[in-house]
Amino acid sequence: MKNRVDPDLHRDFSKFGNIDVSTCMNCGNCTATCSLADETASFPRRDIHYLQVGLRDKLLQSADPWLCYYCGDCSESCPRDANPGEIMMAARRYLTSQYDWTGLAKRMYVSKAWEIGAIAFVGLIVAALFYFLHGPMVTGHVELNTFAPVEWVEFGDLIMAAILSVFLLSNAYRMLRFIMSGEQGLRLPISLYIKELPTIVTHFATQRRWRQCSADHSHWLRHFLLVSGYVTMLTLILVFLRWFQTDIVHPIWHPTRLLGYYATGVLLYATVAMMISRIKKSGEIHKFTEPSDWGFLILLFLTSLTGIAVHLFRIADWPLLTYYTYVIHLVIAVPMLIVEVPFGKWAHLLYRPLAVYLTNVKEKAKALPVKEEVKVAITA
Repeated sequence: MKNRVDPDLHRDFSKFGNIDVSTCMNCGNCTATCSLADETASFPRRDIHYLQVGLRDKLLQSADPWLCYYCGDCSESCPRDANPGEIMMAARRYLTSQYDWTGLAKRMYVSKAWEIGAIAFVGLIVAALFYFLHGPMVTGHVELNTFAPVEWVEFGDLIMAAILSVFLLSNAYRMLRFIMSGEQGLRLPISLYIKELPTIVTHFATQRRWRQCSADHSHWLRHFLLVSGYVTMLTLILVFLRWFQTDIVHPIWHPTRLLGYYATGVLLYATVAMMISRIKKSGEIHKFTEPSDWGFLILLFLTSLTGIAVHLFRIADWPLLTYYTYVIHLVIAVPMLIVEVPFGKWAHLLYRPLAVYLTNVKEKAKALPVKEEVKVAITA
């Protein structure tokens, strides 16, 4: 990848956040303040410099925006009020749009109409499928699996999982290509990639770098609960649906019921807490809010709310309310997964741990013995 100067980078980048990179005088105070910055990741200063001089290729090669967890310390200490933390947030939106080969992510980030339209389109498809293909509606008592046979829903889940995998993995591969394109002279054996794979799992499950950001761990804990609830619910739906969606009301101590309550509880708590923080603009982290920051939160809240409503209506044995609410639940949940996850902010669940992984691979490669590198170069 050539490091050409793109004179339009500043203008294109400004579409992804309410920021002006020209305000920054590159004093380095933000990097000095950041507890995560080091000699290998001197953010936010380095990426702001790339933006100011139009080094688009360098920005695409950078994993730094994903290594920033936006604690807000850099913005609070900035002498020019350049909001470096928000610049890094905008950089993540911009990079998400660049990794996406379909162009949908960029359209959704720069246009509220596109995001709402995409969600509505997928939701209408789900509603139409139920309208034409639903099973008999038993009204004497609840028979959810007669109205929506679990085998059909499982098949739909597999299709949805395949669509998500294609988009997420192909975009992640583009991210890998961009970030590693600046390391042509570095020895990167396959064994090193394989050895570092546990890094992805560890950082996805714990987001432990976030705990190093600040003495206040409340944002990390809230995010951890949100992710744990989301993954728990997704696992129940994709793997254990036959035991989760059943007309048999399990006792309260049944594992699927307990896990469902946990997932619903933490999702409702975390989404409401995050939305309140955004409304109140609590701290630097919520000082600026883009429409894309709200989309997933609202959809996840409504998915959780309608999900617990289906469960309660089923226990109360209210057939029609159960069936209609179930359809509404899926009309919200499916667009959230198909639209927001691969093309919206929630993609960072994959991009963050992948960025940590690739950064570790590069650093371990640089630490390889010089003789081995020379030998490989001669052989090549």
